[in-house]
Amino acid sequence: MIRKIALTLLVTAGMAIPAMAETLKVGVSAEPYPPFYTPDADGNWSGWEIDLMHEVCKRIDADCVVAPVAWEGIIPALNTGKIDMIMGSMAITAERAKQIAFSDKYYDSPTGILAAKSLDITPDAEGVKGLYIGTQSGSSQENFVNAHLADSASGVRVYQTLDEELQDLAAGRIDAVVGDTLAMQPFIESDEGKACCHYVGAVKGDPETLGRGVGVGVRQKDTELLARVNKAIADIRADGTYDTLSKRYFTIDIYGE
Repeated sequence: MIRKIALTLLVTAGMAIPAMAETLKVGVSAEPYPPFYTPDADGNWSGWEIDLMHEVCKRIDADCVVAPVAWEGIIPALNTGKIDMIMGSMAITAERAKQIAFSDKYYDSPTGILAAKSLDITPDAEGVKGLYIGTQSGSSQENFVNAHLADSASGVRVYQTLDEELQDLAAGRIDAVVGDTLAMQPFIESDEGKACCHYVGAVKGDPETLGRGVGVGVRQKDTELLARVNKAIADIRADGTYDTLSKRYFTIDIYGE
């Protein structure tokens, strides 16, 4: 009898315990990408995209942890289950959509050209004619450069990180960088950036290479998770939370049209 009562109490207590929130690993590039995401000396990540990630995760009742992954391996990491989502400024492109599913966009930054201060050029194929330009490996900007600028340029140098190409630009080893305008903004506004370079302007948009904004990446089979993420993004936009988070980092509307 005592054993039955004890068992009943255990079952009842177990029923009273709320369900544990699921834990999701959210992939970002292992390299810092300020102001979107960057680690401190202790490996703690912060930035606009990290703030947004935590807000999305709160609304889908998930405990999320940042999982840095080499950018070129981030889609395989998702599809093999090493991470559960990608929320690392990944542009929504047709090529990537063959491999993973994307949420609705949550921001849309223009691609622009940053050039040596001595160069008076335009942000197009004619403007980069005869120049050495840099771009980041595996990025939508690399796709754009290969499709629209490579034939005009004297050479294209591909870098693992945005920081590496910006440092080569500052050192005069390349003439211009084609990159995400918002990601380049901290460098553009820095003393080093002001001394060496100037922002030429945004390139003409091309959805085939530059995508249709930035979205959360999930496995194609995870349709229920995708629906929850889309609702969270819509609610964050609708109730003003998106604007509140963005104003901490940007002076412009980064959502786009």
